[in-house]
Amino acid sequence: MTTSRCRLVVSFHYGPLGAAGPDEATEGNMTPAVDTKVRDPRGYVKREVWDREIQLLMRDHPVDEVMANRLFGAAVSYLITAMEKWGQGLEMCCGRLIDMAVHVFILDTKNYREFCAEHFDGKFLEHIPEIEFKYDGSVERTAQIIADAGFEVDWKLWERDYGACGPCSPGADCH
Repeated sequence: MTTSRCRLVVSFHYGPLGAAGPDEATEGNMTPAVDTKVRDPRGYVKREVWDREIQLLMRDHPVDEVMANRLFGAAVSYLITAMEKWGQGLEMCCGRLIDMAVHVFILDTKNYREFCAEHFDGKFLEHIPEIEFKYDGSVERTAQIIADAGFEVDWKLWERDYGACGPCSPGADCH
């Protein structure tokens, strides 16, 4: 899939703070807020592949369907952002919790290879784990990079691993 589903959110602020509402707004006081497009990770994975990865997550880890969807959504958002930020030296890294979903996807090699080919200009996004965890704040930085890339971040999943950062190889453009 080459397009993603997006949700466009537009809000308006009417008049100065404390104004009674839109009836008191004047043309000069009504300012649109910044348009925010939220990228949906489901738009990057075929439905049958998404469903398969959820089943694999539930088979291999003690998670229910709701948590499996949260984890896989976070993993896809992370992988797409890593592909888009490739070569920028950001040392992106997810924590152990989201890494479970990344590993399930990578081990489903045919689907992961096709995902990479489609979204990474035919290339393969390698996974090069380091032996030791970094404890350098990279998980928190990565979550913010993903949010800045337009994905909705499930902060509770990311915050869990802020103190025990992931093992991605320093200086490597991997995930």
